[in-house]
Amino acid sequence: MSSSGLVLFADDEEPMRIAVSQWLTLAGFEVIVHAGSDKVLAQVSKDFPGILVTDVRMPGKDGFELLAGCQARDPDLPVILVTGHGDIPLAVQAMRQGAYDFIEKPFVPERLAEVVGRACEKRRLVMENRRLRAEASAGRDMASRLVGTSKAMEQVRIDILELAAAPLNVVILGETGCGKDLVARCLHDFGPRAGRNFVAVNCAAIPETMFESEFFGHEAGAFTGSLQRRVGKVEHADGGTLFMDEIESMPLALQAKLLRVLQEQCVEPLGTNKLVPVNVRTVTAAKLDLNRAVAEGKFRQDLYYRLHVAEIRLPPLRERREDIPLLFDILARRAALAHGREPRPLAEADLGRLVAQDWPGNVRELRNAAERFALGLGTGGPAAAPPSPALHARLAEFEKSQIEAAFAQARGDVAKVMAILDMPRRTLNEKMAKYAIDRRTYTPDSDIG
Repeated sequence: MSSSGLVLFADDEEPMRIAVSQWLTLAGFEVIVHAGSDKVLAQVSKDFPGILVTDVRMPGKDGFELLAGCQARDPDLPVILVTGHGDIPLAVQAMRQGAYDFIEKPFVPERLAEVVGRACEKRRLVMENRRLRAEASAGRDMASRLVGTSKAMEQVRIDILELAAAPLNVVILGETGCGKDLVARCLHDFGPRAGRNFVAVNCAAIPETMFESEFFGHEAGAFTGSLQRRVGKVEHADGGTLFMDEIESMPLALQAKLLRVLQEQCVEPLGTNKLVPVNVRTVTAAKLDLNRAVAEGKFRQDLYYRLHVAEIRLPPLRERREDIPLLFDILARRAALAHGREPRPLAEADLGRLVAQDWPGNVRELRNAAERFALGLGTGGPAAAPPSPALHARLAEFEKSQIEAAFAQARGDVAKVMAILDMPRRTLNEKMAKYAIDRRTYTPDSDIG
């Protein structure tokens, strides 16, 4: 059964601590009791999910000083004062200074549980609102890194935010140039390991003879030319994230050694028998389907299950064509800025050509085309053109054309249009109103009721 809330209770009298702890525990609360104030303040922070109930009269810091200390750490933390009859005027004054409520001695357990329950619910709402604001802020920041308004990219950002805080190993699947390294970095930066090292390794770029040294490190003299101790990639990522790109390129013999390290969370550098404990979260990227590689005997099944606790699939550009104009515009502007050039306008015809291409190299290929365009080099990229409408206007025109095409295909059937565009009814209605689209235009006369 889940707790109704977490309560810190401070009182210098042991019988009162025992009684209140029992009452609140029976009422479903999790209770931590303290005989004084010092340990209470050590537990209080903006991340503390509970509340404080404290006696007013205590040796050392009294309840009012505890209130002030808690407010300095988090003004939104509910503090309930337990008062004697003579302390009521002081308690009222304390409430004016931010105390949540006060309970007069002697009190009945039901009264205490009622006040504590309201305070815990308030704290829960405060913490939930903070979490939602933090996620919204993180989402905006991530949207500036992982650009795209398509449903596919929105889902990728949602997946990252959900997995970033979870201590799970993640596999990122996607074609070359989709931005798997950027997704791995976001998983690290938006999670609790952000303050520690993010260590990226391209498995395909490491010679087999150097793998153990690169990953696990070595002591001085472990082999010819090793003049000093070297910390391996795994140890360097301790407390942080180890990102292994092109994991499918790792030879089978080396996969077994990596599996042992991940299972035992210990590294044994070359040239020593000493085990170095590590706490590493792995994020791996693969160009191929690792499940198929396992079936073909090219990848160890046990390592696959160790790495593949969760996965994120990155869609290629051809599956999110609506993102191409915005991506190209941003990349071209960045390239122009980097080369000291003025941003160049994009013609409507060039915009259509960009969206029509399949871009097998995905974002990497699009970036190259945007850079050529920014430099005025027409080869392989859009040609220079007279000024055209602003990007948002071109995107709106493209979106309108796609909705109209869907209505034409569905012969005005709204349900079919929703299925074709994978769009909810409310969103479709809003866009129909925005672009003045009348479904009757696309409905045969015989079908009109």
